[in-house]
Amino acid sequence: MEPAVCEAMMTQAADAPMTQDGLSKAYRPVDHEGRIWRKWVDARAFHADPGRVLRGEADPYCVLIPPPNVTAALHLGHALNNTIQDVLVRAHRMKGFETLWMPGTDHAGIATQTVVDRKLREAGKPGLAEHKKMEAAGEDGREKFVAQVQAWKDEFEARITEQLQMMGCSCDWDRQRFTMDEICVRAVREAFFRLFKDGLIYRGKRLVNWDPVTQTALADDEVETKDVEGHFYYLRYPLVHKSTPEDHRPVTWSELAAKGYPGADEYPEDDEAWVTIATTRPETYLGDTGVAVNPRDPRAEAVRGLHVELPLVGRVIPIVEDEYVVLPVKFGGPEGDPKAEYATGFLKVTPAHDMNDWELGQRHGLDVINVMAPDASISADHGWHDYDPHSGAHVFIGKSREDARELVVREFRARNLNTTHTLLEAIRDYTHGVGHSYRSHAPVEYYLSDQWYCRVTDDRLRGTAQRALRADQRTAESLGRWPESRSPEGQMDGTGSGGSGDLGLTFHPPRYAKNYESWHDNLRDWCISRQLWWGHRIPVWQRDTNAMDSFVPLGELPSSNGHATTDGGVEFVCLRQDDASEIEALESAGFVRDDDVLDTWFSSALWPLSTLGWPAADLPCVSAAQVDAANPQQIQSVWVKRVGTWKDFIGEDGAESGELIDRLLHVRDQHQNAGGPQLAAYQLFRAGDLERDGVNAASLTKPDDIQEATDLVCAVGIKTRETVTSTKFDDFDIPAVLLRHGFQPTAGLLNAFNPTSVLCTAREIITLWVSRMVMFNRYFQGRSALRADSVGQAGAERVGSESRPTQGGPLPFRDVFIHAMIQDGEGRKMSKSLGNGVDPLDIIHSHGADAMRFTLVEMTTQTQDVRMPVENDAETGRNTSPKFDLGRNFCNKLWNAARFALGIVGDGSALPASVDVHDLTLADRWMLTRLRQGVAEVDAALGSYQFSAYAKALYDVVRRDFCDWYLEAIKPTARENTSQQAVLRLTLDALLRILHPVIPFITESIHEHLSMIPAPALDGLTLAPPRMGETLCTAGWPVIDPSLADEDAVARFERVRSLVDMIRQTRSEHQVNPKRRITLHVDASLAAEIASAEGLVETLGGVEAITTEAPSGMSVAFTFDGVEHRASNLADAVDAATERERLSKQIADLEKKAKALDGRLSNPGYTDKAPAHLVQQTRDEREAVGRDIEALTRAIEGLG
Repeated sequence: MEPAVCEAMMTQAADAPMTQDGLSKAYRPVDHEGRIWRKWVDARAFHADPGRVLRGEADPYCVLIPPPNVTAALHLGHALNNTIQDVLVRAHRMKGFETLWMPGTDHAGIATQTVVDRKLREAGKPGLAEHKKMEAAGEDGREKFVAQVQAWKDEFEARITEQLQMMGCSCDWDRQRFTMDEICVRAVREAFFRLFKDGLIYRGKRLVNWDPVTQTALADDEVETKDVEGHFYYLRYPLVHKSTPEDHRPVTWSELAAKGYPGADEYPEDDEAWVTIATTRPETYLGDTGVAVNPRDPRAEAVRGLHVELPLVGRVIPIVEDEYVVLPVKFGGPEGDPKAEYATGFLKVTPAHDMNDWELGQRHGLDVINVMAPDASISADHGWHDYDPHSGAHVFIGKSREDARELVVREFRARNLNTTHTLLEAIRDYTHGVGHSYRSHAPVEYYLSDQWYCRVTDDRLRGTAQRALRADQRTAESLGRWPESRSPEGQMDGTGSGGSGDLGLTFHPPRYAKNYESWHDNLRDWCISRQLWWGHRIPVWQRDTNAMDSFVPLGELPSSNGHATTDGGVEFVCLRQDDASEIEALESAGFVRDDDVLDTWFSSALWPLSTLGWPAADLPCVSAAQVDAANPQQIQSVWVKRVGTWKDFIGEDGAESGELIDRLLHVRDQHQNAGGPQLAAYQLFRAGDLERDGVNAASLTKPDDIQEATDLVCAVGIKTRETVTSTKFDDFDIPAVLLRHGFQPTAGLLNAFNPTSVLCTAREIITLWVSRMVMFNRYFQGRSALRADSVGQAGAERVGSESRPTQGGPLPFRDVFIHAMIQDGEGRKMSKSLGNGVDPLDIIHSHGADAMRFTLVEMTTQTQDVRMPVENDAETGRNTSPKFDLGRNFCNKLWNAARFALGIVGDGSALPASVDVHDLTLADRWMLTRLRQGVAEVDAALGSYQFSAYAKALYDVVRRDFCDWYLEAIKPTARENTSQQAVLRLTLDALLRILHPVIPFITESIHEHLSMIPAPALDGLTLAPPRMGETLCTAGWPVIDPSLADEDAVARFERVRSLVDMIRQTRSEHQVNPKRRITLHVDASLAAEIASAEGLVETLGGVEAITTEAPSGMSVAFTFDGVEHRASNLADAVDAATERERLSKQIADLEKKAKALDGRLSNPGYTDKAPAHLVQQTRDEREAVGRDIEALTRAIEGLG
């Protein structure tokens, strides 16, 4: 089973073979990135073996890729997220973890269907509407449209895979998943069935968020609120008495005045009275079924029991009292509250078109009238049950909501009450939040419809999600409302590794835990049905027996694969699997399958389960002695697992195994009914037992047979490929053979890698995705273990055999890292519509994958989003950013440093077999200590998800310490000092390893050459060799013993570096030729210190001589430790005036600093309140500045 490899990478690999002559002079990423990728693929370096985890040979580390939507190619945000995932994965792989990074893509139902529909129409081809007409006419319109979407999916899934691989993403590409592939479909069906059976999925008529463009329901968190500049429309509704439905007469102002209605006496006594409502949506007045007033409003008592009559519509509706209504400021509402400022105190109630009105209407038993079609046009055919075509309302039918709004305003403006007052009282400008679809970006409607819901408010879902959060990231209120549960043994298990999984989920940065927690506090049941064609179709059939004269009773229909419920004569049957005979029986009995599909986030919520093989039977890895031979079901399940976990399986030395797999499977199938010990032997693949039981199955003795078995095991992804020579399986349908024999390609993954280690994702989908994965993983993993119905049906389960969960199961992941968002230079989110997006492949082509990766990681902090100035490349016409020059420059520096080091070490023939640290130079001991410190800093940064700190630690130890100081320090000595060459070789190797997670291509390429040089032994430094195919990516992470730390060497070298910095500054200020070697005139103490530094000052500072004598000719002054020293031989002559000016400027700067320090020290607020050690540091700094001023003053005086 060959993993997908993009064509671009293969082209690079073919064009640029590895050379044996060392690194090329110029660093060109295109020369090696393709070849290195091919090397990794051939070595199957990214393949995870669950058997190593289950046997206890390695700890697991698992990351599931947030599956990108197949709507379009990836952008820089994806590049950032996948780079930081790869950094973590590669680092843990090198640290010895059995590492699985699961790749995959998401079908993205509404998004993909929408983009394909648009593309078809733009191309002049039939779109979704035309295909729906075909379907209505009895043609296969749905099938044809879905085929178009599938083709789009195939194209962009391949493009996404290409992008990820060119980025260097070390996913286990053998196991790439898609949310609608066979394995994920199985998980979705099983999850839906269980939730349905447990009463956590139900059908209901409710108000939903409705996208009138895509014409589908949306979940609450799929609605984005945007500020819109609109208006408040003030409409007058006439008040009426109502004694019977047909008898209503106007209410006069005198009647209201008599009841104490404030302001009623300002109107003519006999004029008809009204109430004024304020609304931003006047078109919805057509569906009003009540008017509400706050009972604390002084007008409430006067209008109690009265009604209003809707103009044009003629509907008479009641006035109800409810505390929800906002009081206007003049009647007691809060001043400064915009709602109170705009409110009239009377609220129109439209239960079918506003969620708050729906709830208010439910409290008061108001009628529900829907006046809109699915496209948001005004319609009498979708729930307007009292529509009178002879009323004035007919003018609105068929109008869009926007046109209807204008028409309502026009009609109200044109009509009068009492001849003097128009029905439209006023219009005021108003900016307010309006919900928009996150896909079509159209304003959503609240729409009354039948939908499927998941009862996420149930404690089995919401409660387990809340209890999952780590205690110190939860509020006291949450801890009180959802206290942690206990494992069966009564012990807490906060790690998420088993038991309850409570308190094991940690957000990084911690502030995002509040988003997670607060969302659950205000949760409503999740609308999971979508009126789409692209997606997982809801597996429910229904019939309305109320509309049937006769029917086959539900109890007489096949039920082994389904679960049924009844609601008021409407019967629902959910099928666990598509069984043709059961479907035929249901449909013959009048059942019809639901047309809707599931919300995309339903299958996404199962990602940590479906990708790892759930719900297939996965029992723990056991030895032969632990198998109960009398239990065929257990043996069957164990066999499925053993294929990937029994280490003797491929015929290692001394083992009795190694039979050709297909032959053994055939024997197993023939003797499935043998039972007892015989069956146990067949399932466990012990060839000796097969012979002992008289079965004609010869032991393997031929090398070719052993090789064939090895090839087959490697090909199906259950063991790492090593040296493979046989080609007998080129045309062999390996997956088909194994599936025929009951093998599950995901065997062992769930037990080994769930819970996963970390999820890296964006903050905007904490609620859409993160929460629901926690709910589902804990719910489905908290249930009793599944058992097979019979041998050969692993993973199947009879209806009714489950036990209800007693507590939440393990977490889907232990850590959640919320990464920054990439913005352009102006702080705007990158998008196609703004034209400011950057394609990662464009950066890879211009700068290389490593440069892109390093730059993104360096910019990734936990405190702010990433700003990426965007420029248009004149040559390519594509967007790029100068920010990526940082990464390219860093890689170029590393390449040149490696070339120098390899040139020094040569073929390694002169290197000693081992090195004694006590024999090393000061520079070598300093470098090894800095290496140890650098590794520690890198480990700390990665362990806390501080990716920018990781990049900084690398930059410091590689660019500054190794390249700028160490290599420069050893240039004069390294060619003759073989111990120094050994340290150079080992240090470069260690640095490549800690660099590898972020810049894998260049480090692997350099390591190819370095690995040809034998590595000397150095006590305290462990650099484990690669586990797979001489690949750096599977080599060991550097392990450095504290014994290598030489703090004295660090202190001495840092003194050298400070002195050299001062010398270099002096040389720069006087524009000394870099090749000119100068003379230092220093005091005896500094001269002795320099002499003990093993020539480092002379080498690094370009110094010819060190003397304690005063200069005889022209010289310049420099200060070190507050003492004046001089440098001579800078040039043929030194201009005294120029030198005096330079020194005077330094004195002026120091005097300014001294003044600031004096001010701080003279401030009692600082000296009395600041920590004593800080005050002392300030005093010490002031004294040092004073000494420097004095030294510079003496230097000026010396100029004459």
